[in-house]
Amino acid sequence: MKAKARAHTNIALIKYWGKRDEALFLPTNNSLSMTLDQFYTETMVEFDSKLKSDQFILDGMEMDQRETEKVSLFMDKVRRYTGESRYALIDSVNHVPTAAGFASSASGYAALAAAAMKATGVNFSEKELSKMARQGSGSASRSIYGGFVEWQKGELADGSDCYAVPVLEQGAWDLRVLSVEVTHEVKKVLSREGMKRTVETSPFFAGWLEAVAADLVEAKAAIAERDFTRLGETLERNALRMHATTLGANPPFMYWQSSTVQVMEAVQVLRESGVEAYFTIDAGPNVKVVCQPKDEERIFAELMKLAVVQQIYRCQVGPGVNYLEI
Repeated sequence: MKAKARAHTNIALIKYWGKRDEALFLPTNNSLSMTLDQFYTETMVEFDSKLKSDQFILDGMEMDQRETEKVSLFMDKVRRYTGESRYALIDSVNHVPTAAGFASSASGYAALAAAAMKATGVNFSEKELSKMARQGSGSASRSIYGGFVEWQKGELADGSDCYAVPVLEQGAWDLRVLSVEVTHEVKKVLSREGMKRTVETSPFFAGWLEAVAADLVEAKAAIAERDFTRLGETLERNALRMHATTLGANPPFMYWQSSTVQVMEAVQVLRESGVEAYFTIDAGPNVKVVCQPKDEERIFAELMKLAVVQQIYRCQVGPGVNYLEI
């Protein structure tokens, strides 16, 4: 059997940064995101009894053994959960800049989980899809849903209560995100490695856990009240706190480049001039600027004046996973 799914990336407004269990991808804190319409992954999975191993094609190219083994390990989790025994052909097309802080792994594993589980012939719930996607990439658990989404860290050791839940559906609040690309180079410290180093060595990590819990309460209240100022101040503060933990790691590291800082400063200047905008940055150098529809054109024009800006992708609140005809 085969199935094809599309999943979109998400931008974490309240960051996921730290695991309490590396093997099960169990986070140390709840996080909250907004699904984006601009970036997505489409993946087809076909189980075939004739195959002797999984085959992985990405963007039209058959992947090497190392990349295929990573996907195959995730497929083993799907097979154990569903009872499917056959190997699969996985054909994925990624419409996301890879490994530059645009959450390509979130859409990638969400689409893979959805397509793989659908291809078994059984209809699984969104909660089950979220739990499965989480085991490929933590943030993928949130990309199962559209709109605003909270990933609950859970308390159980087996991860059965660790999954994402919708907070506000797509279409309920029209916000915009300008995804500002200052580089398309692959980052030197991958998210998984950076997160692990921070948890194990940064003296600032304990303070992060305390702060992020309070930020989550603020952000959820702001979303419920459609209070853009409150949400913006909270998400920007939370991003800065997350990145501060990496400076305390051993050895220290930083995802920002000088161009990242220039975009951040431009956003602050806009705000001082009365144009309300707030920045957030995931584990990469590129910047996402959150704004209201009425200010989007002005902010876009001002940021495009910066010599360091290579491209700006205009994003709106995006949908959850959907299945495509083959």
